[in-house]
Amino acid sequence: MSNNSERDHSDSEDDEDDLSNEILDLDAFNQLLSMDDDTDEDYEFSREIVQSYLEQAKSTFADMDQALGAKDLSKLSSLGHFLKGSSATIGVKKVQECCKHIQFLGKLHNMDGQGSVDEDEALKLIAKELRIGKEEYVKANEFLGFFYETDFTDGDDAKDPSD
Repeated sequence: MSNNSERDHSDSEDDEDDLSNEILDLDAFNQLLSMDDDTDEDYEFSREIVQSYLEQAKSTFADMDQALGAKDLSKLSSLGHFLKGSSATIGVKKVQECCKHIQFLGKLHNMDGQGSVDEDEALKLIAKELRIGKEEYVKANEFLGFFYETDFTDGDDAKDPSD
């Protein structure tokens, strides 16, 4: 019986590792954590950086919504580039990936940066990537809140970062 319980615990840890690995680039996140003071059990420094990132991402998603409504591809590309970089710093890899796609599409390139798309197709694909990016933001916000044992939403509705 103890073998089963040990296995269940191990499977649970593996599931948590898979979840964190799916949401975060663990190398980037661990690099961020390494900036915390060794005596700081609350990860105060990295927590503040993560909180700033989450606020910045929420604001940038709102700006992207406005730019999408105005069909401002140049602005969308610029915002995608901006949020891609800050997402990479924290290690929020799926938001980073969506923003990379938005950056390319805003320049009328395919999502891989190669070839080209027309404006209507770019706007359609950007709307899809923006929706996915927001969903991934929510997952990252929840996971990071769990990791830091805090509620980064501060009463906000994290399900829609553009409100």
